[in-house]
Amino acid sequence: MVSVAPNGGRKTKANHAALPISANELARCAAECRDAGASLIHVHVRDREGEHLLDADAYAEVTTAIRREVGDGIVVQITTESLGKYSPAEQIAIIKTLRPESASIALRELVRDERDEDALAELLAWMNREEVVPQFILYDQTDQLKLADLQARSRIDLSLPVLFVLGRYTAAQTSSPADLLPFIDGTTALPPHWSVCAFGRHEAACVVAGALLGGNVRVGFENNLLLPSGEIVRSNAASVSVVAQSLSSLGLPLETADGLRETFSRM
Repeated sequence: MVSVAPNGGRKTKANHAALPISANELARCAAECRDAGASLIHVHVRDREGEHLLDADAYAEVTTAIRREVGDGIVVQITTESLGKYSPAEQIAIIKTLRPESASIALRELVRDERDEDALAELLAWMNREEVVPQFILYDQTDQLKLADLQARSRIDLSLPVLFVLGRYTAAQTSSPADLLPFIDGTTALPPHWSVCAFGRHEAACVVAGALLGGNVRVGFENNLLLPSGEIVRSNAASVSVVAQSLSSLGLPLETADGLRETFSRM
């Protein structure tokens, strides 16, 4: 799977003029990235001031625009990321109100301590019934061990997709393929479907390394604005193309949106 995270909740057009923010911009970006090889788009929405937003109407507008542009040609994933603005209850509410095709969940945000575990377990049971595919965002090995503990205590299913984040949202952060090693060192079992995202000019090297080790990849402006050369990349689709071409040249076929849905349905 090649997924694209085209905007995130922090960057603005001051960072890159081609950063997609409006529903129409995200729809056009989805079409371009689909054509470049992406099968999933991870979207954030903004308020009128351009600030991070969790809002069902805004997400519905974006999803409708994407579907109008590409039909079912790409899986649409929303984020529940709080960015310090939203409570776990509000993050859960956005999923239940919208019923998206997929939603990413930062484990450390929804499970701050044991008191949050019941709410998470109930949410995941609801998502399973409603066929909403979760993806857990894991920022470090502490998150990974917490997930493993929840799984060991049967609070969370073993087969749920995860995303390993190599690095932090800080200025000049540059990830390295070696940053993946602690996540896959055997301390905890890898889920059947795991992905990698990274920061800086080595983004492509990091995610291709993950793919060669059995994972999936996420690229895009949320984490990185640079080509491997260090030059500014012109678009999200160009970032997708760099990785898609590398994977294809290495004999790794790209997952289609329909194939990805079938994969998710078996989990």
